[in-house]
Amino acid sequence: MSVMEEDELEFAEDLEAILHLSPEVQLAIEQVFPSQDPLDRPDFNAVEYINTLFPTEQSLANIDDVVNKIRLKIRRLDDNIRTVVRGQTNVGQDGRQALEEAQKAIQQLFGKIKDIKDKAEKSEQMVKEITRDIKQLDHAKRHLTTSITTLNHLHMLAGGVDSLEAMTRKRQYGEVANLLQGVVNVLEHFQKYMGIPQIRQLSERVKAAQSELGTQILADFEEAFPAQGSKRTGGPSIVLRDACLVANVLDPRIKQEIIKKFIRQHLSEYLVLFQENQDVAWLDKIDRRYAWIKRQLVDYEEKYGRMFPEEWCMTERIAVEFCHITRTELAKLMRTRAREIEVKLLLFAIQRTTNFEGLLAKRFSGCTLSDVPGKRPDTPLESTNPFLEDEAGEDTASEKDEDLDKPKKPKAPDNPFHGIVSKCFEPHLYVYIESQDKNLGELIDRFVADFKAQGPPKGTEEGGAVLPSCADLFVYYKKCMVQCSQLSTGEPMIALTTIFQKYLREYAWKILSGNLPKTSSNSGGLTISSLLKEKEGSEVAKFTVEELCLICSILSTAEYCLATTQQLEEKLKEKVDTSLMERINLSGEMDTFSTVISNSIQLLVQDLDSACDPALTAMSKMPWQSVEHVGDQSPYVTSVIMHIKQNVPIIRDNLAATRKYFTQFCIKFTNSFIPKFINHLFRCKPISMVGAEQLLLDTHSLKTVLLDLPSIGSQVVRKAPASYTKIVVKGMTRAEMILKVIMAPHEPSVVFVDNYIKLLADGNPETFQKILDMKGLKRSEQSSMIELFRQRLPTPPSGSDSTPSSLSFSAPTPEQESSRIRKLEKLIKKRL
Repeated sequence: MSVMEEDELEFAEDLEAILHLSPEVQLAIEQVFPSQDPLDRPDFNAVEYINTLFPTEQSLANIDDVVNKIRLKIRRLDDNIRTVVRGQTNVGQDGRQALEEAQKAIQQLFGKIKDIKDKAEKSEQMVKEITRDIKQLDHAKRHLTTSITTLNHLHMLAGGVDSLEAMTRKRQYGEVANLLQGVVNVLEHFQKYMGIPQIRQLSERVKAAQSELGTQILADFEEAFPAQGSKRTGGPSIVLRDACLVANVLDPRIKQEIIKKFIRQHLSEYLVLFQENQDVAWLDKIDRRYAWIKRQLVDYEEKYGRMFPEEWCMTERIAVEFCHITRTELAKLMRTRAREIEVKLLLFAIQRTTNFEGLLAKRFSGCTLSDVPGKRPDTPLESTNPFLEDEAGEDTASEKDEDLDKPKKPKAPDNPFHGIVSKCFEPHLYVYIESQDKNLGELIDRFVADFKAQGPPKGTEEGGAVLPSCADLFVYYKKCMVQCSQLSTGEPMIALTTIFQKYLREYAWKILSGNLPKTSSNSGGLTISSLLKEKEGSEVAKFTVEELCLICSILSTAEYCLATTQQLEEKLKEKVDTSLMERINLSGEMDTFSTVISNSIQLLVQDLDSACDPALTAMSKMPWQSVEHVGDQSPYVTSVIMHIKQNVPIIRDNLAATRKYFTQFCIKFTNSFIPKFINHLFRCKPISMVGAEQLLLDTHSLKTVLLDLPSIGSQVVRKAPASYTKIVVKGMTRAEMILKVIMAPHEPSVVFVDNYIKLLADGNPETFQKILDMKGLKRSEQSSMIELFRQRLPTPPSGSDSTPSSLSFSAPTPEQESSRIRKLEKLIKKRL
């Protein structure tokens, strides 16, 4: 390659490097100069372009024309480039000239702006000089207006004070009320001028007039309504009505003093009539107190309703003061005669009092409770008791008792008068609590006596239902809760909760646990001959149908009590004060009912389990080594199935309302029966090949019955729960694997041991020795087999429990075992 060609290549590479544009620049060029020419594409490929120009060998004949066209195009491009380059020769010089011209224009503009700024400053100074005098005139005008206004106020104040003093002496309270308010308002404008002696003197005259008015008005009311005498027969005067308007403007103390004296005088008769030593003062005549105040309020409205301003709410104030006096007097009276307070008397007084408080809530708004002596009662919690409608129609022993015991409508949550009088009864509610304690004790004793007199439920139709006494107990509980919550939401509710807890526990132990049937210990022996005689029901002592129904009824009742106790706890927390909610906890009582449920299920399981024990004992005593042929299922299997078919349908029908506990019964029975069956299976020794096949057939029959246990004897077939099916399959599959190991030959020993490990997945040498005993091997043979067994056990992984019994092996799936059982059944049928 020549030097010229190398230079051209280097030039081409440099040119390509220079002409390599970014995608953004390339896109901008395409938008400004759109072109379809392949030469303008950024990914131009010379080889593809040449192949496009000369697609075939025949097209090469036009190569000269193509070359000439390209050369012409190159020449035109060179001319265009040359023209553009020449056109850019003077651009730099023109740009510098334009920049200089722009700088000169900026300097001229800056000079003009400076001139404008100077002129603006001069203009502002001129405006300030012009407006200075105007501002002075504005200040003078404002001060003059203020002075004139102040002089007018001073004139009004001076004249008003003179008129006020004159009107006060003449007791012209109607004019004084309006004038005094105006004088007080005008005096407020002179607070900043109190340093001036004349102004201070006028202020002192106003205060002296106000003090004189207050003393004079109080004296007028004292004369009109003397504390020791009766009311004036002439009734209220216009003067006193106007005096009340003046008192609105005076010191609030004057108004309070007038109200206090009038109410005290108005209620003085009440204090005399209902003194502590009067018979009418006791709780049995509490209605007369409220009847008296109703008459007094009506009398007040007729005689004095227009004397006091409406905003004073005098009628409500009289009623509220009456309530405070009544609460104090009743509290003192009940402390003195506490031993005479009985439950019915207390409830009677509370009911009448709460009714009166309800009337007050309907008549008054409670706006005066915040500015009268005494603490405003707490607003009661909103009632959410769902049992009011159910209990409202209950019948009681007498009409009077019905009035006392029937729950009343819940108080409206915005009743401001709730407890304003009835709070005084709260310290004596222990009488009510003690009464409920006594009543509940008698109720429990009556339940016990009724149960003994009526006896347990008879037959399936009566069994399984909730005992009536349970519903009666909770109905009484709900009634007590509603009553107590209306009396108090504080400590008495906690005391009542303690009583509830006491008798819930007593009901659980006396009525439920105390009446559960006792299990019998002598189950009796069972022989093969007795099984063959098939004397149904005569083999063992077990629960009768009535006893099974009773257990199911107690279980259902305990379940109902558990759920209802939880609801009772929630309702008690709603009724009690928020600060005491944490002290209400019935979890211990709920645990007691859960214990009754567990004991009932355990009794049902033990009964069925013990009924099956003689059959399993008979199975272990059968001579399995001498069995000559495989027949139908053995008599002990028939006996077990008979007991299951006798008990389970009764239990299922009686626990239809509590299906989950029937499922628990099935699971517990299976968990008890299957291990016991396997233990009795180990006692069957020695076992021949035919005996093992018979036992395998019996095991499969029991497995089928256990899988069908939840729906056995039922017209409606339901699929057993998956958790139950899993337990049955797992347990009975182990029993089948034991028998399959027994059926396997023990020679060669290695094969037998490996087969045992594979089928049983049990690394316990004691279990393996039981298998050897069932096969009838001698002790010498067992020793070598056990040693081989220990050697063949798989090594447990590091860090895990190394005990043989904890080893886990892969057991055959239930599907595989089912298919093997079917094959065995076919083999047995062929032999038969």
